[in-house]
Amino acid sequence: MFVRSFIRPGAALCGALLLSACANHLPQRSEHEERVERKLLNHSLQIETGEPRVLELPQRRMRISEQKTFEVTEFEVTRRYDRYTPYQPWRELYEVPLGALAVVAGIGANVVNVVALGSLPDSATKGWISYGFAGLNPAMNVQSNGRSQQNLASIDEKQLDKRMEYSSLPWAERPVLVKAGKDSHELTTDRNGMLRLNLLDEPFAEQDLSRVGTLLLSVEDPQDNVRADASLMVSRTLRGKLLEAHALIYDDLEDDEVPQWVHRVKRLSDLGLEEEANELEQSLIELTRNDPELQQDFLKSLMKDAGRIAADPGQNN
Repeated sequence: MFVRSFIRPGAALCGALLLSACANHLPQRSEHEERVERKLLNHSLQIETGEPRVLELPQRRMRISEQKTFEVTEFEVTRRYDRYTPYQPWRELYEVPLGALAVVAGIGANVVNVVALGSLPDSATKGWISYGFAGLNPAMNVQSNGRSQQNLASIDEKQLDKRMEYSSLPWAERPVLVKAGKDSHELTTDRNGMLRLNLLDEPFAEQDLSRVGTLLLSVEDPQDNVRADASLMVSRTLRGKLLEAHALIYDDLEDDEVPQWVHRVKRLSDLGLEEEANELEQSLIELTRNDPELQQDFLKSLMKDAGRIAADPGQNN
């Protein structure tokens, strides 16, 4: 009983020692790469409302941009791996005889090397013998790059460069909150970060702006809660024009005659709203495209009664 109980733990211990000593270590392998770290130092938004700061016309184009400051650090990273050939007992069936042959061949190569005055390569004089003894060792397989495994041994980082980088990008296709009096409206910039504000267009067209002297604009990045605010004054003169201009532009056109059309265009021009007058003029030309006689009547009356020369843009197509 004592012998049997002693043999089992002893065999287990010998087996553990055998397995722990079977790995054939290979030369260490290294990997090199460059890594870049970008640390955000500052993030801001900017609203350029343009000049003058007081709106005298209902339309204004504004630029909104996003600025970021980064600290950029470049590193050279070296990873070193310990490599080894894992032990597989069944390979000893062919490694032992091959190892014996390699030892004999290595000894023979060393004898020849003496006669050849050391002209043989080390792979023959030393490599064969090293391979042979590894093959003869029953607790170790010979080195094999094809079967090799590896473990990360160490990581070394070396800083190569540190610099500051600045970026300024358009606030492209992002929301802008515009507060006009008690009402708030959400507009969207275009892909160039430009916001087109038109107090005669939606969503302001249905709002009474006669008592709104200031427009408050704000943008915010929800990722880090960075925001920017700006204000734009609306002149008393413009506020007095908006209601009449809205009626001139949006009241039904089809029920009016040519003299009323000309009156609308001329009145917008007299109010100093030349851009709106041009847009209405082109809308009326488009409206009469399928009635050339009515269109010519409108163009002649426009030149006679309003002193405006307009052309059908479709004639150039």
